[in-house]
Amino acid sequence: MAFLWILSCLAFVCTAYGCGSPAIPPVITGYARIVNGEEAVPHSWPWQVSLQDYTGFHFCGGSLISETWVVTAAHCSVKTNDRVVIGEHDRSSNAESIQVISPSQVFRHPQYNGYTINNDITLIKLSSPARLNMQVSPVCLAETNDNFPGGLRCVTTGWGLTRYNAANTPALLQQAALPLLTNAECSKYWGNQVTDLMICAGAAGASSCMGDSGGPLVCEKNGVWTLVGIVSWGSSTCNTSNPGVYARVTKLRAWVDQTIAAN
Repeated sequence: MAFLWILSCLAFVCTAYGCGSPAIPPVITGYARIVNGEEAVPHSWPWQVSLQDYTGFHFCGGSLISETWVVTAAHCSVKTNDRVVIGEHDRSSNAESIQVISPSQVFRHPQYNGYTINNDITLIKLSSPARLNMQVSPVCLAETNDNFPGGLRCVTTGWGLTRYNAANTPALLQQAALPLLTNAECSKYWGNQVTDLMICAGAAGASSCMGDSGGPLVCEKNGVWTLVGIVSWGSSTCNTSNPGVYARVTKLRAWVDQTIAAN
């Protein structure tokens, strides 16, 4: 059985902890930038990372997909002198055993378009491997042929603004449960700005907001949490009546695999 398990998962995602299985289970009452979310159970989303500049300013989120790779949004414009902070919950606390790792290489999707926001994905190769433990483990990546239907309840997490005009991002990691929309439903809000490289969620009383960019939209599939979207764009006022738009991982999975295999 062990041999079959090794064959059935990608070497760069296989770990002692497995992917998408938090050691500390999340509790989602809503399983009803994050506006109208709630504080997450500390370390219950163990793949969540904070991307910070050299001053410690949090500018984007991201997701750990293996010991050495993080995925985020291309529009976050990550640089090698930025910092990847792993294992954090309370950004105001000095008591957490966080891991601060610098990127060794940053791979922005070569077809990323800042006008259409297509291909909004960047891969970060860490300069040293993350140490996996109870508070740090990777998320599973959606497969190219996976289907995540409209109406499916998923969760987005981040330290983004809790109101669009708030002075500061929150210290504690926030979560919000959101339903997926079909792209046809999403186009009723955003017209032809929504392409097949995007997936929408929300319009149900909660929203991603500034500072959540690059972070995860995860859905439960076969008992594990799977990265389905990367926080990309949405309402400039984080209006919870409009869906947020996420880079669609199923459409970008092949590029992820090629990039990791080549590097």
